[in-house]
Amino acid sequence: MKKRKTAYLVLQDGTVFEGIGFGYSTLKTGEVVFNTSLTGYQEILTDPSYAGQIVVMTYPHIGNYGVNSLDTESRQVFASGFVVREDSAIFSNYRAQQSLHDYLKEAKIPGIADIDTRALVRHIRDHGAMPAVLSVGDKYTIAQLKKKAKSLPSMNGQNLAKEVSCKKPYTFKKGSESFIKGKRLGDSATLRQGEKKSRTTHDARRTTKYNVIAYDFGVKQNILRLLVDQGCEVTVVPYDYDADKILNSKKKIDGVFLSNGPGDPAPCEEAVANVKKLLGKKPMFGICLGHQIMSLALGAKTYKLKFGHHGGNQPVKELKSKKVEITSQNHGFAVDPKTLPKDVEVTHLHLNDDTVSGISHKKLQAFSVQYHPEASPGPHDSKYLFKRFIELMETNK
Repeated sequence: MKKRKTAYLVLQDGTVFEGIGFGYSTLKTGEVVFNTSLTGYQEILTDPSYAGQIVVMTYPHIGNYGVNSLDTESRQVFASGFVVREDSAIFSNYRAQQSLHDYLKEAKIPGIADIDTRALVRHIRDHGAMPAVLSVGDKYTIAQLKKKAKSLPSMNGQNLAKEVSCKKPYTFKKGSESFIKGKRLGDSATLRQGEKKSRTTHDARRTTKYNVIAYDFGVKQNILRLLVDQGCEVTVVPYDYDADKILNSKKKIDGVFLSNGPGDPAPCEEAVANVKKLLGKKPMFGICLGHQIMSLALGAKTYKLKFGHHGGNQPVKELKSKKVEITSQNHGFAVDPKTLPKDVEVTHLHLNDDTVSGISHKKLQAFSVQYHPEASPGPHDSKYLFKRFIELMETNK
């Protein structure tokens, strides 16, 4: 096995972690955040919400089941870098096609392993998420890396949604069954024989009942699949798609979906302006950044969290039912509840810190959540929210 190169993770406050590089040998910058998920590293890496961020996995053993062509959540790896305690040298899974190391190398993303991730996570918890430099190889000195890290901008004020969004509208038609039955790269088989017999293909018999416009602020594929599963024909549109085109469309639009995405919601002025025009005109459902943008359009304000919520084990309480959902989350900003207008009610609270995890407008047929009901990775406790969106559109018909 070829000897791997030395790698450095240098935080803006001057803290240095030395480890072993994997993936691509290069220098990348980004805000360091930690994710508490035990699995799902491929979905995390390809989640556009991680654009501009270096992800630290708190679970120590990463890469043991490899990667495959089905578990990507977008068109590419969006995370700037990857930090793990141990990058598994061996991977084993019937769906695996290549190692995590080779996957990151092809994507030209650097990784660092063999560092004390527990100490790094404690540092972030104490001092907050901060910009950093990840360098694999000996091209730069530690002094140069410290200087580079010190000059990096904060995530505050960064409009990254427009950078990750699609460039033109497209129609998304594949539901979950198409995903499950998709062929593996380099293999003519689809799934293990026993699983093929137990699955049904409801893609062929699904009837489309609702035309949905999905604003792409950094949308994940599984969100779109679940909308299709509910009988939606989904048209995905760019970050700044003109609301008047939706309102004046010859094709009847039944609802508008606001997707997840990266960065600070406050500078997303074009998106906020379009959502303002659409509120009350079409049933609306927002997730994560979409939740924040809807809140801004309603007149609320957002603020940056110390280290954010990232992982598949975040407890959220639904206030009416008193039920607790274990949710998948990925965000660094939150809505200030004191700034919400009187006709907007808080529907969900994060139980770790009492931040707003969901809102609903009392009159305008609009609701949103500050987490990922589609999971991927994560639990499925919150999938009912997609049905709630369908019920709004059905009522509006």
